[in-house]
Amino acid sequence: MNAIQQTGREQHAERAARAEAPRPAPADGAAARVRDETVRRLERSMSQLAAAAMASMDRRLPWFRTMSAENRSWLGLVAQAALATFMDWIKHPERDRPAVAGQVFGTAPRELARAVSLQQTVEMARVIIDVVEAQVDELAAPGGEAELREAVLRYTREIAFGAAQVYARTAEARGAWDARLEALVVDSLVRGEVDEALQSWASALNWSAGPVAVIAGIADGSEPEGLIDELRGIARRARLDLLAGVHGHRLVVVLGGTAEPVKAVRQLAGRFGAGPVVVGPVVGDLQSATRSASAALAGLRAAAGWPDAPRPVEASDLLPERALDGDEEARAQLLADVYEPLLSGGSALLDTVMTYLEQGNSLEATARLLFVHPNTVRYRLRRVSELTGVIPGNGRGGFTLWVAVVLGRLAHSRLTHKGT
Repeated sequence: MNAIQQTGREQHAERAARAEAPRPAPADGAAARVRDETVRRLERSMSQLAAAAMASMDRRLPWFRTMSAENRSWLGLVAQAALATFMDWIKHPERDRPAVAGQVFGTAPRELARAVSLQQTVEMARVIIDVVEAQVDELAAPGGEAELREAVLRYTREIAFGAAQVYARTAEARGAWDARLEALVVDSLVRGEVDEALQSWASALNWSAGPVAVIAGIADGSEPEGLIDELRGIARRARLDLLAGVHGHRLVVVLGGTAEPVKAVRQLAGRFGAGPVVVGPVVGDLQSATRSASAALAGLRAAAGWPDAPRPVEASDLLPERALDGDEEARAQLLADVYEPLLSGGSALLDTVMTYLEQGNSLEATARLLFVHPNTVRYRLRRVSELTGVIPGNGRGGFTLWVAVVLGRLAHSRLTHKGT
């Protein structure tokens, strides 16, 4: 019996010696050696530490208090995972560093990164670490306070690096996804195909601005991603929404938040390549922007017919060139806005303006051919301007009126022959 007791005492002494024996020195960057008694105390205090961390976040972080219950719950799991990972790390000092990115931040869904910023994540980690540091004297075994503080310090560094890594990956993935959504939106507008998905795509890109205008020009040959980033930066400084895409040699920009797109586009024109920059008409929202895109792209195709056009130029100023280039929308607009108002003013107005243009804008020659006083010609020309918004004596105005009248006569001739 004495021999058995002696053997038991020897085994107990051996176990005690092993417990007190120093652990192997950790590799560089690994956890500081923390005594077994400190580890046991930490394990017993895990639930209290987690509760204290949540209470401290609720008290110290205003943004945490305003979050939804679901997101608060997820962040609670992140806090628990952070403490559990710290616990696991100090129990295994041979490990180079804790798996913070996967074990801590992998706990929450990826969508949480949209609700919580990197800065907020760092604030949350600081609160958790503060809770542990505040209780070091109670948690550490006698004489082990310095070891635990060193471990907490190293773990804090790993948490910071892990958070930065997770948010960098999220930003990269989000950037790639946003680029695909942006390309889909712009491509839909270019093709004139708008469905219910367009608005949801735009909402995912934080698009909210109206009115909207589409701008078309030539790409300058730069890398599309870098070019679009530059355009987006310019628009952001001007407090405008912008979506953009490069389609072949064309650069298409969707601009939101201004009723004066020509003025806004002057800030962007330098990032387009050589050649015309055409601004489509302003529309109320993104769903209606196909009309603006169609006009801008038609204007870009027809702009070669007006080499001296201003840059940028409105698509409406290119109506004659667009109509001659086969743009049915431009033809319909010239008929509705120019030819039909002329007809409504009576045949005398139409005869006067065409005679005036044919006579090289000469009032006297027009008056002689029509057997009227020059003042009568002046009156009729003013009436033409009032009805159509186009000034006959202006070079571009005269050209627009001439094209509109020719188109109107051709349309009338087709209807006449169709009816006979």
